[in-house]
Amino acid sequence: MKIGIDARMYGPKVGGGGLGRYVEQLITELQSIDQENHYVLFLKKENFETCKITNSNFEKRLADIHWYTVDEQRLLPKIIDSEKLDLIHFPHWNVPLFLKTPFVVTIHDLILLDDPTSAKATTLGPLKYTVKRIGYRTVLKNAILRSRKIITVSHATELSILKHFPKVDSDKIEVVYEGVTSLNDFRGLTRLREGFGEARGTNRDYLLYIGNSYPHKNLKTLLEAFKIFSEKQPEVKLIMAGHKDLFSEATEKFALEKNIKNVEFIHDPDDETIARLYTNAALYVFPSKIEGFGLPGLEAMSLGVPVIAARSSSLPEIFGEAAVYFNPNSVDELANTIEKLWHDKKLQEELKQKGFEQIKKFSWEKMARNVVNIYREIKTP
Repeated sequence: MKIGIDARMYGPKVGGGGLGRYVEQLITELQSIDQENHYVLFLKKENFETCKITNSNFEKRLADIHWYTVDEQRLLPKIIDSEKLDLIHFPHWNVPLFLKTPFVVTIHDLILLDDPTSAKATTLGPLKYTVKRIGYRTVLKNAILRSRKIITVSHATELSILKHFPKVDSDKIEVVYEGVTSLNDFRGLTRLREGFGEARGTNRDYLLYIGNSYPHKNLKTLLEAFKIFSEKQPEVKLIMAGHKDLFSEATEKFALEKNIKNVEFIHDPDDETIARLYTNAALYVFPSKIEGFGLPGLEAMSLGVPVIAARSSSLPEIFGEAAVYFNPNSVDELANTIEKLWHDKKLQEELKQKGFEQIKKFSWEKMARNVVNIYREIKTP
């Protein structure tokens, strides 16, 4: 088969966080395991050189078109259709409406349908927001109904799709878990631990959150809970790292207005900084109300960091017994959970060991093999 992959979101720096990592790891593993099919990767200028070809069956095409734009709908179909592919994989729901090539799509979550708060959070004016909202629903519906197969990263997302699109045949949906980089795959771990601790004067004395600041991430609840906790443990810091944008600025403003001290915001950290943050954290807190998969929690587990997670969406499915949970709508419950785990060293060690076992269930290679099997199952006309 001649298979295309929309790789414009390749890499966390270009594609952003989990989605960019998903595309990057999918392509990396496919190059390692698939010597049968031929692949065409569509990339932007920013990641064209970053994406390295290690398999002669793979080739790159420049498709320097940003997502969620008119040009994506107008120009991208022509570029893709001209390749005469048997199939193309879109790792996100932004499939051009007039694409003729058969496609499979990965749906990570339906947050804008599941969470009205996030759906209404925007920096656009009312008219532009309304147009964008209609466009999102139209493109998403097209992707779900016209795709040959829908890949989801959790059963929670599968259920969300069936809830919002009841006409979709459940047999059309395949749940394929993402992978996670294990502890042994990190290089220079001791250097990362010691270097970060010495530079910042830390010794596993902080709580950590890594991710964006969208409303569904529930960061105000985390900040308010930390304020309660820090009144008893004033020496403890909360570090929040993620992309700098209007949402992160609003989060910082909230912390300032509420006079929440000992909070440090780190903007746009690179991979080494992220590894250092995980390695030196005492606890990782994942307060999100809606997640398609929850990769940061698994990354924390891979580095031996106990995880506190919201009892919501996919997080209990993905983390199992390797995390302690709280009601995401309760500031007091989160504060109490943080305090309890902070003082319970035995429970911390239990979660650490359970975390090491839990991450064994998730493999990027296994994910890629499952995806290849889906490609093979699709019968093209």
